[in-house]
Amino acid sequence: MHDKLDSLAACLSECHRHAYLLLDPSGKIIGCSPVLLDRLGFKLEEVAGRPYGILFEEGSTPDWTEIERLAQGQDRDGELKTVLKVKCGNPIGTALLAKSFRGNAGGEEEAVLVSFPDLLQELDLSLLQRFAGAFMKDINLGVLLIDLSFHLADISDTACRILGLSRDKVLGQPLNGIFASMPAEHQLVDRSILDGVIVRNHAMSWMNNEERYDLLLDSNILKDSDGRIVGAYIMFKDVTNLRSLEEQVKRSDRLAMVGQIAAGTAHEIRNPLTSIKGFMQVLNNTFREKGMDKERSYTEIMLTEINRINDLVSEFLLLGKRKDVSYHEVEIHTTLGEILPIIHNEAILHNVNVYYEETENIPKVIADRELLKQVFLNISKNGIEAMGDGGSLTINVRKDAEDRFVLVEIRDSGPGIPNFLIDKIFDPFFTTKSEGTGLGLSVCQRIVHDMGGTIRVSSKGFGTMFTVCLPYT
Repeated sequence: MHDKLDSLAACLSECHRHAYLLLDPSGKIIGCSPVLLDRLGFKLEEVAGRPYGILFEEGSTPDWTEIERLAQGQDRDGELKTVLKVKCGNPIGTALLAKSFRGNAGGEEEAVLVSFPDLLQELDLSLLQRFAGAFMKDINLGVLLIDLSFHLADISDTACRILGLSRDKVLGQPLNGIFASMPAEHQLVDRSILDGVIVRNHAMSWMNNEERYDLLLDSNILKDSDGRIVGAYIMFKDVTNLRSLEEQVKRSDRLAMVGQIAAGTAHEIRNPLTSIKGFMQVLNNTFREKGMDKERSYTEIMLTEINRINDLVSEFLLLGKRKDVSYHEVEIHTTLGEILPIIHNEAILHNVNVYYEETENIPKVIADRELLKQVFLNISKNGIEAMGDGGSLTINVRKDAEDRFVLVEIRDSGPGIPNFLIDKIFDPFFTTKSEGTGLGLSVCQRIVHDMGGTIRVSSKGFGTMFTVCLPYT
């Protein structure tokens, strides 16, 4: 008989998922599941061979005859209410079920298996609570839990970071107050969510200071076991990088198409253009020699326009195929220092102040120095022209040690770029200038991407900042 009991006890010890207790016919403990021992704070050697009463609170220990009646199916209620003792902590009220084991049909009772189903449910809940806590802290998702009074019940760390909120300051606060500064059409949370309005894969943008996030949002209600609404949740994922990559692919396709057109037509345009320019210069000289100033002024206008066409064709050629590049270690401050006089001269014409401060310990990048100058000049010139008359242009250089990038930030104090246009500024031929070609920023982006970097832009309605990110070794 003892061999069978040992075998049953061993089987019980492997039931990690259940709260069970194995007793011999005299009521002594011969086995206990690890999950029950862990919950009560006992070790197996502390309870093995001891009367079962040591695991129950004084005054709540079920009588052995009651347990046997339950085990033999003689109790109509099918369970006993009792209180378990916790070694360090508060007692646990629970229900007790029992089942007897016999050697063979009609044989003597060899053991009684006592189970605690309520305790198992409590353990499951505890595990779920632990998971929920870890989920809200560690998961790379923005999560907001909302109670029936439209107050914030909980918020994940990722949501705090993206939305620019402090968890301690917003917990328990009404959602209307948390997002009071946002226009109604840009509110992240609408009270209709508590009425059962479900949202799936809703795309939206969010500005946190000068950082822009593209979010994919889901929301739904939460119900209790009786089907009553007890709250709601909002969950969103930051897809900024994914959307940025998608836009880069689209732009690359458009640039490739423009490049194919340019490769097939640029030279054909330049050949007759060179002839026209040559004859116009001859006419210009002839008019000057004969004192025909009025006619000479016409030829000079035509020569200026021919030069504009030639510049446009040159930009086409840059898009169509890469010019010969020479990658070397480049010192960013040295490169900026060489073009600052040009930027200052352009700024003086528009009554703009230029601020530039060198930062120490900026690592070198692998790049083509002349192409980098073209990028910085183009962005700076755009910023100066956007301000019209008066304003300031600030150029900063800093190091992002985490992602190993050198960041060149060029910020203007102009009117900014509207949200509905900010996604289009790198598109070929898109321009807000009356005389612009719409290829400048496309070319800049192509240059920086070829160097393994990226260009980011942010604008909040007053001022725009372009950030050129270049990897360093």
